[in-house]
This record gives sequence, structure tokens and C-alpha cells, in this order.
Amino acid sequence: MNQSNSKKLTNRLITAVCLVLVVVFSLLDQPSASAQSQTPLITTPQSTPVPITSVAANVRRLLDTKECVGCNLMGATLKDANLQAANLENANLLGADLERANLQGANLQGANLQGADLGKTNITGANLEGANLFDADLEKANLTNANIVGANLTGADLEHAIIPQGFTIQ
Repeated sequence: MNQSNSKKLTNRLITAVCLVLVVVFSLLDQPSASAQSQTPLITTPQSTPVPITSVAANVRRLLDTKECVGCNLMGATLKDANLQAANLENANLLGADLERANLQGANLQGANLQGADLGKTNITGANLEGANLFDADLEKANLTNANIVGANLTGADLEHAIIPQGFTIQ
């Protein structure tokens, strides 16, 4: 999938601006810098309190348990990680580095992988149904038998990727 250099630069610039806006709004939502080091609780009616954890804590939990449903892994470094059969349903992996990771059989249904680096990643048999892969780097990734029904692959780099049978690169 060859794009002109200017189109790639424009796409990356737009992604960078969006990422900066997300970070800025996330920081504005914090009451103070000292509160970030504490573990606040979210309480909703008819539920038990849920601790808000940092990206680093979520990465540790994921690597220990291979379970991180709906968690925030924005910008996480998971390069070369073994996440085979991990459950990352609805996780936020915006801009995460998953280069050469093993995601074979992983559940990434509804996950946000916008701008993520998935180059040379093993994604065989993974569930990417409804995942957001906008502007993701999937160069040389192996997507054999992956479920990509409803996945957003707009702007994704699929150069030299092994794609599911019947899928065509536009």
C-alpha cells in the first residue's frame, strides 16, 4: 500500500495533533499533580468503587494476567511482549508500541489501536471485530485468520502484511 510521502506526513501530523489534544484534555481533567499519584475511586450508583489505575499499572497487570478489559494502555510500550490469548476487549491502546508483539488469538474486539505500531506483529487468529486501527502501522504483520469484521483500517499501513483470506487492500 504505497501512499505519497505528503499524504503519510499529513496523516501522521493529524494523528499527532489528536494525540496532543487527548493528552491536554486528560491533564486538564486532573485536580492536581499530587492527586495523580493516589488511586482515586470512581463510584457509580448501584456499583462498587472501581480504582483508576495508571498506564504503567495496567501494563503490569496485563503482562501478569493477560487480562485488561477496557483498560487504558494509551501510549504503552509493549514491544516484543507475549500477549498470546490476552483479553484486551475495548482497551485503549491509542499510540501504543506493540511492534513484534505476539497477539496470536488475542481478543481485541472494540479496542482502540489508532496510530499504534503493530509492525511485524503476530495477530493470527485474533479477534479485531470493531477495532479502531485508523492510521495504525501493520507493516509486515501477520493477520492470518484474524477477525477484522467492522474494523476501521482507514489509513493503516498494510505494506507486506499477511492479510485474512478474501480481504483486499484498497
